[in-house]
Amino acid sequence: MGKPGGFMEYQRETAVTRDPIERLKDWQAFYTSLPEAKLKNQAARCMDCGTPFCHNGCPNHNLPPEWNELIYRGLWREAYYRLSKTNNFPEFTGRVCPALCEGSCTVGLIGSAVTIKDIERAIIEKAFAEGWVAPQPPAQRTGKRVAVVGSGPSGLACADQLNKAGHSVTVFERADRVGGLLMYGIPNMKLEKKYVQRRVELMTAEGVQFVTGTEVGKDYPAAQLLTDFDAVVLCGGATKPRELVVEGSKLAGVHYAVEFLGANTRSLLNSNHRDGQFISATDKDVIIIGGGDTGTDCVGTALRQGCRSVAQLEIMPQLPPTRGANNPWPEYPRIHKVDYGQQEAMAVQGDDPRHYNTMTKRIVGDELGRVKEVHTVQVEWIKNNEGRLVPQEVPGSEKIWPAQLVLIAMGFIGPEDQLLDQLGVARDERSNAKADYGKFATNLPGVFAAGDMRRGQSLVIWAINEGRGAARECDRYLMGETFLP
Repeated sequence: MGKPGGFMEYQRETAVTRDPIERLKDWQAFYTSLPEAKLKNQAARCMDCGTPFCHNGCPNHNLPPEWNELIYRGLWREAYYRLSKTNNFPEFTGRVCPALCEGSCTVGLIGSAVTIKDIERAIIEKAFAEGWVAPQPPAQRTGKRVAVVGSGPSGLACADQLNKAGHSVTVFERADRVGGLLMYGIPNMKLEKKYVQRRVELMTAEGVQFVTGTEVGKDYPAAQLLTDFDAVVLCGGATKPRELVVEGSKLAGVHYAVEFLGANTRSLLNSNHRDGQFISATDKDVIIIGGGDTGTDCVGTALRQGCRSVAQLEIMPQLPPTRGANNPWPEYPRIHKVDYGQQEAMAVQGDDPRHYNTMTKRIVGDELGRVKEVHTVQVEWIKNNEGRLVPQEVPGSEKIWPAQLVLIAMGFIGPEDQLLDQLGVARDERSNAKADYGKFATNLPGVFAAGDMRRGQSLVIWAINEGRGAARECDRYLMGETFLP
């Protein structure tokens, strides 16, 4: 794989990130790609490891050693074909995936993992630039009609696969643009929307029909799906946010992160923010409650809007700098990282905006009902009588944070109720659509579920995996057999 001994000859080199202060002036991607010569060297680092664990690290079982070998040999077109065998949308995962495959890279046992994610992104972008990615509608249609509800990564992957099988696919999206969280959940500097639109246009040319501005269960009766289509795949996501149950959480100026991020992107795309139809952080002290990728995206967005200050409160302790004994390779490394939002905050404010072991006690408003303060206390994690770690407040650690904007980024607890209730889809103990992984079939004949709506809040790569799997089982249901992977 690659060049024998390449992992010893070349050091890991990742995509170049733009200067934090400079990139805060716009909403464009905060990174640039490596030149082809350097990408070849990075591909050369892929060692002949015998059993490539990167295959299993990735939910889609992508084949990094194969395409790394091809890139090292200069066979970019062949690398694109190999990449496309397992991933419908490498232009998305090559930008927003945490690279589970790199966590399982054998080179990572003795040094730094191969830059699989950067190479993946470079392959698909070269493929588009060279014209290798072109509409490929199916040679014939089966006469079967399938509805896919939701156009996030699982819905798009499912629709793409079912269309390849020859079915006529209609994707319903309640927002004004296709893409789900790819469009309105991830900010533009992390995933420029031109890449989402490019893929949607390609799928449209291949015969997929997209219906936007239509919420199934509200604008379109859910029961009508069962009469208008031969099969239905539910890919509506886990869009019910986790609430912050404290005094003052309903004050003006307290918003869910997804509301903040979605409105910002919509206004950016519609008018470059000239319409003012977004939640503004300009000249405000911003408190973000919750860590994770969404919290980081809120940090980056608030800074670009010109906030006065930004702090990110996390109830959990800071992760260790290296793998713990309970986190061995080839598991994904649960270690402390500094993401793009934190880098930018450090450049502006001088320190990391994250504050760990910090619990929000209450939110206080002014006489007009607008948020003005967040009251917190430090916690330490101790084991209770059942052996579970629970937070215990540290006496005397109370703190008051000035705030005119509070963003809740505590994740999501499951899908919204309306669609599932109207159809009568059974739920699991976490309120998700009940459907076994690998089968994806709900309790209703011909109705399948995939992505976050089935598994709960997860990653884009898992959503793609589930969309592909649901398409396979839906095809089997319709035709009695399937050739989809």
